[in-house]
Amino acid sequence: MPSPPVTFVRLDKWLWVARLYKTRGLATDACRKGWVQIGGQTAKPSREVRVGDNVSARVGVMTKTVRVLALANQRVGAALAGEIAEDLTPLSEYEKRPERPLAPPVIRPPGGGRPTKRDRRSLKEALGYED
Repeated sequence: MPSPPVTFVRLDKWLWVARLYKTRGLATDACRKGWVQIGGQTAKPSREVRVGDNVSARVGVMTKTVRVLALANQRVGAALAGEIAEDLTPLSEYEKRPERPLAPPVIRPPGGGRPTKRDRRSLKEALGYED
């Protein structure tokens, strides 16, 4: 017996299915913190998402904006994620993403054990991190 078509899905579940967040727990936390909006209004994790809704979600330092194209109850492959959500994020948001610093290769002799505090500090300095 085929299952009936889905008419709505919980917001946190849809954010996870559409691959905006890596886990459903992260999607739930983002909703609770007020980082997710539907139609310009802050949304709770249990809010129902429907086809045609515009969802804005803060992911890292950028705010992604997507339009709901389809609903699904199960996570889909990355190739099919484009069929669930249409990316409306402006290019200026993608420019906010920090580029990963090129880390110098860390060469430690085999059997050298754990890095000492001095090693850790010199590594942080080389990578440009601050405490």
